[in-house]
Amino acid sequence: MEVLYEDNHVVVVSKPQGVPSQADESGDKDMLTMVKEYVKEKYNKPGEAFIGLVHRLDRPTGGVMVFARTSKAAARLADQMKEGDFDKTYLAVVCGRPREAKGKIVSYLKKDPKTNMAMIVPQTEDGAKRAELDYEVLEHNPETNRTLVKVKLYSGRGHQIRVQMKSIKCPIYGDQKYGGEGMAKVMLNLFACELSFNHPTTKQKLIFRVYPPETESAWNEFRLEKYLSLRTNYDD
Repeated sequence: MEVLYEDNHVVVVSKPQGVPSQADESGDKDMLTMVKEYVKEKYNKPGEAFIGLVHRLDRPTGGVMVFARTSKAAARLADQMKEGDFDKTYLAVVCGRPREAKGKIVSYLKKDPKTNMAMIVPQTEDGAKRAELDYEVLEHNPETNRTLVKVKLYSGRGHQIRVQMKSIKCPIYGDQKYGGEGMAKVMLNLFACELSFNHPTTKQKLIFRVYPPETESAWNEFRLEKYLSLRTNYDD
């Protein structure tokens, strides 16, 4: 776990791929527990430190996450998510090439608890939830027929990007659940590269950006530095 920023109200970290956002049936160490332990140890807090889980990333997805250090900060960040002031941008390497250079995908998703997989269903089906995203093609590699895309989420459904990119016949490279090429060879090539929100007390706009890992993946096929600046403007 890499800590990108912290103060008395929030902790911003880069979540490694393969780590759950919160405790699950696997019993593996999760991000929420790790952040609690980090705060407890660093600040020598008695008992369990309060850390609020503001949002989640799927286990195989890495990238930027923010945790709240107070209940007030958690509530204010949750309000920002509802009001659309909480922005998440992802990079993904997909198999093939989307037909359109830019596009919007709107569909309705439903999670099957037995398989832990999401599927696109009719809007009228019980349990269907609206899912919306924008994608933009950044670069295509004709040798491997893989494409680097930027995705902006407007809703946070489980497995949303994975299901919706597959729906346009461009599954994410390394996706074992939804049919990506090279399924068992590499980790999922989906990464939460940018997160922006207003600080819960100062109201200052904070933007955090991180690169995805290039080892054992298709990330190194593309010029990521061209599309993603590592500048983090929490001190502007």
